[in-house]
Amino acid sequence: MSDQAASDQAASAPTQRRPRSSAATAMNAALRYAPVLLVLSVLARLAWTLFSPNGMNLVDLHVYVDGSESLRGGSLYSFTYSEVTPDFPLPFTYPPFAALVFFPLHFLPFPVIGVGWQLLTVLALYALVRMSLELVLGDAARRPQWRAAAVLWTTVGVWLEPVRTTLDYGQINVFLALLVMTAIRSSRWWLSGLLVGVAAGIKLTPAITGLYFLLRRRWAAAAFSGVVFAGTVGFSYLLIGAEARHYFTYLLGDADRIGPVGSVWNQSLRGALSRLLGRDVETGALWLAAVAVTVVLALLAWRALARGDRLGTLVIVELLGLLVSPISWSHHWVWVIPMLIWLLHGPFGAMLGSRILAGYWLLTTLIGAPWILSFLQPSIWQISRPGVLSWLGTVNVVGAIGVYVYVAYAGRRMKREAGAGAAVIPSARRSERQDPDPVG
Repeated sequence: MSDQAASDQAASAPTQRRPRSSAATAMNAALRYAPVLLVLSVLARLAWTLFSPNGMNLVDLHVYVDGSESLRGGSLYSFTYSEVTPDFPLPFTYPPFAALVFFPLHFLPFPVIGVGWQLLTVLALYALVRMSLELVLGDAARRPQWRAAAVLWTTVGVWLEPVRTTLDYGQINVFLALLVMTAIRSSRWWLSGLLVGVAAGIKLTPAITGLYFLLRRRWAAAAFSGVVFAGTVGFSYLLIGAEARHYFTYLLGDADRIGPVGSVWNQSLRGALSRLLGRDVETGALWLAAVAVTVVLALLAWRALARGDRLGTLVIVELLGLLVSPISWSHHWVWVIPMLIWLLHGPFGAMLGSRILAGYWLLTTLIGAPWILSFLQPSIWQISRPGVLSWLGTVNVVGAIGVYVYVAYAGRRMKREAGAGAAVIPSARRSERQDPDPVG
């Protein structure tokens, strides 16, 4: 048979498709029914909230609402909420600007606020996932299969510990992450600075995003975020001067007022070191050394990424903020969801190391390691040192350091393979050269 005849015969033969694996088949089914799965997850979450004995506790939301109401009597920072937390009366620990933002909520019935807060949190999580996928995939993220993947990621995210505890407590972390994500996606310096400045005015932790602007040489956005944050401080002094002076003079930086540093719920470097030693290491030499090593690893990971990889570089900075903060409760770690999306769909997604790291984070956050270990701690104030509490209580810290080490290694390896001095194709440009498939 001639080559031409063989070619014609091959062309006329029916197309042979490789059989899909059972995992791929299950993933396709999950994508097909993703909206149904999300609705069921939300209904299950609301059922827990409305019908379980402690579902409507929402202790942090009570602090936001009841604490801000105490502005009327000028007692914002002497307020505590202890109705369901008698062993730890919860104070209002946020900047005074946050109280001004939350103040209108107290005009609504609390059950309405609670249910609405949870529904809006899930909606914000979906928006956060969509934006994460767009940063990784570019225009391809708007295709139907990736919109379904965003719904599926939201469904999974609802049950991971950072979001699960955010919903349990009525926390604000998903909303703040959404503000930051919107800011870094915008090319308008004034909008980026405005959103980050306002977010930092509500809760100080998003201020680390200013470092992201500086490292990416977005000087105007970095400067304007500082100006806006200063504006929130000035606005607070103007309206509630006594409370603002008390906060910024006496309370700012007081970690003990926020909560017990040694609790397993605190997944920061300081919390992990304190549990390992059985005492609060405070901000002494050991903590400073750990911070220095972490900063070096974060810088190496940053330098290993392509400049166009905005989600990867953002994850590096946000993880650094969580690690060096005196207290990073497990619900602060909502950046795990964008990180997982980046690990599995980003430039290193095809590598085995990315899947192992993603599996580690999915397993530990789905189980909720701090929640399990909390039963081994006699009280949230006592730093005891059973081995399981000390070592397994560092799961987030170990995972974040693992991300830094892996990214530093994988990024350099990829650049070497691409050729001496060649840069990795930014993920957004890469999506224009191929047709991505959510199931790999």
